[in-house]
Amino acid sequence: METAEVLEVVRACRAAGIEVWIDGGWCVDALLGRRTREHDDLDVAVSRPEVSRLRECLAALGYAAESRAGATEWNFVLARSGGGSVDVHVFEFDADGNHIHGIEYPNDSFSGVGVLGGEQVRCISPERMFQFKTAYPPAAKDLLDVRAMSARFGFALPASHRTGI
Repeated sequence: METAEVLEVVRACRAAGIEVWIDGGWCVDALLGRRTREHDDLDVAVSRPEVSRLRECLAALGYAAESRAGATEWNFVLARSGGGSVDVHVFEFDADGNHIHGIEYPNDSFSGVGVLGGEQVRCISPERMFQFKTAYPPAAKDLLDVRAMSARFGFALPASHRTGI
């Protein structure tokens, strides 16, 4: 997926009044303010009440539900022919800020602001993105992401992410 495609999705959501936060590898790039690697898809977080509107908005851009093993109502993929897919992570909090549905984002996850292609975007906070990226055994791309975030934000690398240094 290219930066222009990511910004197309972000701008369409913004124009429709749908709040989305960039997650995953593109979040790392946004927080760093530069593209660091290739990305197969765009991960976004969206609140449960916005899901229907998000589906409609992305359908207007040619995205449709893709059948994938393990897909749920709170984690699914929208893809378009010719490439580009959006991995949707749905969450919901009650009035007191307690998680009640979907992906268990801590409620302080949504304070990140990054830059992609010179444009400011909402994303997962640096602290939470680093926490999420270090919570599982790393693939090569995860090592790159975690090391870049460690260098930029001063986060201590866990032992599991120090191999090859």
